[in-house]
Amino acid sequence: MNNKIWLRSETKEKERRTPLTPSDAKKLIEAGCILHVEDDPNRIFSIDEYKSAGCIIEPAHSWRKAPLDFIILGLKEITDQTITFSHQHIYFAHIFKGQEGSEDIISRYISDGGKLYDLEYLANENNKRIAAFGRWAGFAGAAFALDKFYNNHSNLGPYSPLKSFDSVNDLLESIQSKKLVSNAKPKAIIIGAHGRCGQGAKELLDQFSIEVTQWDYEETKAGGPFIEILDHQIFINAVLINKKISPFINQELLKNNDSKLEIIADVSCDPNSELNPIPIYHSHTTWEKPFLEVSCDNKKIEILSVDNLPSTLPLESSIDFSEQLIPYLTELVQKKGSLPLPFQNAYNVFKEFTK
Repeated sequence: MNNKIWLRSETKEKERRTPLTPSDAKKLIEAGCILHVEDDPNRIFSIDEYKSAGCIIEPAHSWRKAPLDFIILGLKEITDQTITFSHQHIYFAHIFKGQEGSEDIISRYISDGGKLYDLEYLANENNKRIAAFGRWAGFAGAAFALDKFYNNHSNLGPYSPLKSFDSVNDLLESIQSKKLVSNAKPKAIIIGAHGRCGQGAKELLDQFSIEVTQWDYEETKAGGPFIEILDHQIFINAVLINKKISPFINQELLKNNDSKLEIIADVSCDPNSELNPIPIYHSHTTWEKPFLEVSCDNKKIEILSVDNLPSTLPLESSIDFSEQLIPYLTELVQKKGSLPLPFQNAYNVFKEFTK
């Protein structure tokens, strides 16, 4: 039985999300969990809400000294070079697709004796992820791509840095205010339209009556590059890629004089991986500078590649993710003997890379 969980504070800049809300923390405690929660002033929920739910409150970053029988629950990657990976961890590590720095993290897990149940690889019997931020990643990616498009066509000056919105309505109102100034009517294409991420992108674009071309496996199985992308002002990449494929777009394709493409929202966001299907750029963008300009034959494409977009909508995305995850955390806390299937599947991935 793994009934001791420690919810750590996040260290990634601008991160306000949590994998476990106070209301779901209460459910976990009622299921028999001993739950410690670190204070995190950036978290969308206050520490008092966790205290009221019955959690044991700890200082930020104190999990390093937690007893080894605690499972450390977090959200984003741990980048501190001084960390010892001797605990069991649950978080998005981003180390199993050849990402920059992944070999170092894997070697430290091996040497320190810890275990990782990567949130990206918690999968059910059908190999489908049991909890994901996909809907809100797609929603936010489409939102900022559209917002940038209207900004470009409204002479509103430099684009502002991203920020965390207290509610989704605040974000929608911001986009609408720019749309009213702009006379431009973009057309968008979503690749990966049938997944959570693609559906979230379509949900946002529908709210602004944007014409959308929806592509998924059937439209892309022959392999790219795809000249059809160039018929759209906005391209949203929402594909979950686990093996190397032909690129969707490349520099040669962008030389087409008839291209209408202005903005790419790379929501899947693996620019520094060999699996990157948009190999015209190779680094993430930031909240301060969310769009990277790529030039090709005197034309420019702007690329959004922020890897924690759902944190711009921390309330809605945290509630959604926690609701997906809580049944499996409850099973983890209560199950005796073997791990629940999603955690065993994630552990199998970890073992494959650390054997």
